[in-house]
Amino acid sequence: MIGEGILLECLSNPKISEVLSVSRKPTGIIHHKLTEYIVPDFNSISVGDARLKGYDACFFCAGVSAVGMTEEEYTKITYDTTLNFAKKLNPNSRMSFVYVSGGGTDSSEKGRMMWTRVKGKTENDLMKLPFKQAFGFRIGFVKPAKGQKRILKYYHYISWLFPIIKVILPNMYSTMTEVAEAMISVTRYGYKSNVIYVKDIHLLAKKKT
Repeated sequence: MIGEGILLECLSNPKISEVLSVSRKPTGIIHHKLTEYIVPDFNSISVGDARLKGYDACFFCAGVSAVGMTEEEYTKITYDTTLNFAKKLNPNSRMSFVYVSGGGTDSSEKGRMMWTRVKGKTENDLMKLPFKQAFGFRIGFVKPAKGQKRILKYYHYISWLFPIIKVILPNMYSTMTEVAEAMISVTRYGYKSNVIYVKDIHLLAKKKT
């Protein structure tokens, strides 16, 4: 859901000149700024793949729920795949890496919940790579972008609550536009912290980029 939403927002944003979508399946979206790179297995990408060169940033939005998974299984998908893909980008001082993490992620890697530890380790190790900068976006509830098709099923049942959540729990709610604007902002200007919370997303989205 996040990947599709960020893609749509980037395509409609005049600050973005070109987007390469790297995914396992076609997006079904046709746009003059969009190029698609279909990769059934992210681990099969070669180091220095020419199709991944020349971009200012990578917005890594892939992920799965930890429900019903062992820590080993979840680590393989969440940590191993993410770090492997990041390294295949040939980390350098010209590219920023934005990782969509989640509220509750524990950077100390001592969290009680398995997924918080794995996400925390993923954030920490991404930030050790020689990118220009790397960020962990700890998003909460995100209102889907206009025209989105891939929306989590339970969102259809709670969408009516969004106006209430926005008022009662403002630091747990943001729109897809705000998340995309915040990603673009940190890519262009950096930020005081590598860990981005919802309150930071609100601030960054308001910044004139």
